[in-house]
Amino acid sequence: MKTKMMMLMIIITAVFIFGCQSFAEKQETMGTDMKTKMTPDMKSEEGHMKTDIQTLEIATFAGGCFWCTESDFEKVKGVKNAVSGYAGGVKIDPTYREVSGGSTGHTEAIQVYYDPNVVTYKKLLEVFWRHIDPTDPGGQFVDRGSQYRSEIFYHSDLQKKQAMASKMALEKSMVFDKPIVTAITKFEKFYTAEDYHQDYYKKNAYRYKYYRWGSGRDQFLEKTWKKKDKNKKMLIKEKTSGQMSSWSKPSDAIIKQKLTQLQYKITQKNGTERPFDNEYWDNKKPGIYVDIVSGEPLFSSKDKFVSGTGWPSFAKPLEPEHVKEKTDKSLFMVRTEVRSKNADSHLGHLFDDGPKPNGLRYCINSAALRFVPKEKLEMEGYGKYLDLF
Repeated sequence: MKTKMMMLMIIITAVFIFGCQSFAEKQETMGTDMKTKMTPDMKSEEGHMKTDIQTLEIATFAGGCFWCTESDFEKVKGVKNAVSGYAGGVKIDPTYREVSGGSTGHTEAIQVYYDPNVVTYKKLLEVFWRHIDPTDPGGQFVDRGSQYRSEIFYHSDLQKKQAMASKMALEKSMVFDKPIVTAITKFEKFYTAEDYHQDYYKKNAYRYKYYRWGSGRDQFLEKTWKKKDKNKKMLIKEKTSGQMSSWSKPSDAIIKQKLTQLQYKITQKNGTERPFDNEYWDNKKPGIYVDIVSGEPLFSSKDKFVSGTGWPSFAKPLEPEHVKEKTDKSLFMVRTEVRSKNADSHLGHLFDDGPKPNGLRYCINSAALRFVPKEKLEMEGYGKYLDLF
């Protein structure tokens, strides 16, 4: 018994120090190369997994050690199976030893077989984001190297569209203080991992729990999402549409990290950029302009006109309730300042020398705006404005 306890402590210590890789290498000598779990080879020509009673769809994700991601997804209602394997590399039919060495280009990944009538791909994306650190370019938690990078492998144009929209929504939510670096890549090939990796969390429950705790994954996720879930400002109900959105102002530290020095100076310090030397003064593409800080929609290209001033000029706001006016007595004059409602960003000034019928000119700094072209409106969550164009 004492010998067994000593061996267990050695294994646990190895997991804490070296992560999934060294722990699995030990298992490799005890395991088998059989690949008996459900694989993509069993799918139909249409790319769906067929069973006697239903057609399952496939999603492929990489979120670090596949023991954890497989475990997380198999707990989701509507997911019928999750398979551990390798994707995103160049080596044909790689082994675990080759992949973990980092020379094949593959990352540890899982294929999820799910019933779309029970759980949607959008929901799976939410599950994915909730169980990884999408800001880490060098691996996931204790496991380091590109073979543990996070990645979404899309199987169709619809999955690509939904994945990109989901990533954009996560960026706008400001849950993370760093940029989202998780790649969204076209699916090419998935290689099923060795049998001893499949359902590892079931076959080796105690070892898996020790590894997961030692990896720091759950501690990081609990801290990150507990903070987000308490931030009620991230879900503000839009009075006009009845939809939920996240046009809230993040902390100053996050704003500084997100914006350039010029953008910060304009929006937070009431600055003014140089005329004829800014991003949108001569932009003629169809689309909308949103607040650079919060993303709240402000102006439309339909109302943009050539004023000759060298700054973007608009005859009216796209969403009047997102734009507020304030008396500005700086520079020894009285002007009307224009600010965004939710982010409280300084946008520019309002003048009465605009075109008919209202005669208004919203003179706005490009650095306070982000342009969303019409072809990306739906993808970025502004689909309701497509009718304008």
